[in-house]
Amino acid sequence: MRLRRYRHVLLAAGLVCAATSVRAQTPGEFFTGKTINIVVGHEAGTGFDVYSRVIVRHMPRHIPGAPAMIVQNMPGASGIQSANWLYNIAPKDGTVMATFSQNVPLEPLFGNDRAKFEPSRFIWIGNAEQSISVCGVTTAAGISNFDDLVKKPSIFGATGPTGPLVKAARAIKNITGAPMQIVTGYKGSASVRAAMLNGEVAGICGLPWTTIKSFWRADLDAGTFKAILQLSGEPSAEIGALPHVRDLARNDEDRALLNLLFGVQVLGRAYTMPPGVPADRVKAMREAFMATMRDPKFLDEAKKGGLDIAPLEGEKVAALWDEFARAPKEVVDRARAITSK
Repeated sequence: MRLRRYRHVLLAAGLVCAATSVRAQTPGEFFTGKTINIVVGHEAGTGFDVYSRVIVRHMPRHIPGAPAMIVQNMPGASGIQSANWLYNIAPKDGTVMATFSQNVPLEPLFGNDRAKFEPSRFIWIGNAEQSISVCGVTTAAGISNFDDLVKKPSIFGATGPTGPLVKAARAIKNITGAPMQIVTGYKGSASVRAAMLNGEVAGICGLPWTTIKSFWRADLDAGTFKAILQLSGEPSAEIGALPHVRDLARNDEDRALLNLLFGVQVLGRAYTMPPGVPADRVKAMREAFMATMRDPKFLDEAKKGGLDIAPLEGEKVAALWDEFARAPKEVVDRARAITSK
């Protein structure tokens, strides 16, 4: 009888110790021997993919436990497929991060019922670059500047109906009245580039300047691609003296509209985790991300690849998303109308 009682005591003590051990597990203990996946919601060769592949070569040494990191591409619905997967299916233990186009978290705001997530519940780890995006054309298009775009018929390539390339092109077309035909269905900017090179389409809108400097570098240097309109950020001397989309604003409502459509590109390469990741692991990943952004070896590789690095902490990224999500209904309705067709 006494022996049985001792066995119960020992079993209970063992369970308490096991529970205490789980609760006390540090991020370093958890991440040791693990592999962290960065899921890219776009095809290989896009800016999201290029940035992520540089990050995974340097970030592991800043994460407690030095886990491995890999990139997995999950293109579909212009990034929404990866966001849905991250939110609803991905492990909630800190072993998965994702990046997708900056318009994706706003899709529920625009009434997109394919977006099966609550944007406010994503856990933002950080942002690597505050994007400047442009509209640009091939020199074979016969369009020399923005004034030509407004006057001459042209064909622009874009992704699916919810993608930033589609929305940017439709916004410019409908705001300016430019006679643009927009061909959708390309997988990403890399596919649009191929279509431009073989003459299928003349131009693209919403393309980050860093993608042009890296993946499109040969076209830029050869003069076969040129930017004709800046869509976001402050006017850039590096790009040249281009018209800026904000010059099209006539009043405060126009400025609010353009900020919702294009200002969000300040979050050009943001990384997030699904809801439910333990707070100490989130803290460790946020600190590791920012340490990577300051890492001389990372910065040297980024510079060689033409990648601009202008980071924001995860907490600031979350605050900016909340700000965009509070846009007045009339501004949201107008933005939805001019990007829907």
